[in-house]
Amino acid sequence: MDRRPGCLQGLLELAFLTAIFDWLQDRLGFGRGCSCSGMGCGLILAVVFLFFLCSVFTGTNWFSAFGR
Repeated sequence: MDRRPGCLQGLLELAFLTAIFDWLQDRLGFGRGCSCSGMGCGLILAVVFLFFLCSVFTGTNWFSAFGR
């Protein structure tokens, strides 16, 4: 059987993901740290955020291939 998450679960995942992203950006993101480290960490966090955002929108489990 194919179990899909409901709308409420998707909204809660997005809210949780946004809260974590904002917290990490405040501590490690753009403008933090010495010269380039804030830019690098901010860019990495943005890419990871987009990765998980696409995962929530499409409902894809990107790690299912690693569990075999």
